[in-house]
Amino acid sequence: MSIPSHLSSYLDQRGAHYEISTHARSHSSLETARCANVSLGQLAKSVILEDERGCVMAVVPADRMVMLGEFSRFVGRHRLKLAGEARIAALFGDCEPGAIPPVGMAWGVPTIVDDELESNDVVYMEGGDHERLLRMSHAQFRALMRAQPHGSFSKTPAN
Repeated sequence: MSIPSHLSSYLDQRGAHYEISTHARSHSSLETARCANVSLGQLAKSVILEDERGCVMAVVPADRMVMLGEFSRFVGRHRLKLAGEARIAALFGDCEPGAIPPVGMAWGVPTIVDDELESNDVVYMEGGDHERLLRMSHAQFRALMRAQPHGSFSKTPAN
């Protein structure tokens, strides 16, 4: 089982401990959680936003959505919008579309972590494709994301 070299190198350089698990091919966070038998709240997803200054990654639990206004104020960038598929593919060429690991730092992308992920004992994340997840303890995830800004900028979608 392999994960993108950007990700594995970044994690190895930081001494991060993680497990890789496989699951049936999935096409959404909801499907991934179901296939892997994990809680959506434990699955960290990446949301790539862009403006004229470039891209930034918001990392939120898969059962929540980014509040764009809150996030924009938090990072001081007020023209952010969802990044286009071509831009994401260019940045994360070694990942499948829709399976971007929430570790943008490995690709040089500024990464901001939502505080909601702090309540999990275990955090799961995409492994760069639609069949692998990385599993980290809370302590490992926290150590990995320690240098990244943290804030409260997500909400549960209205049904």
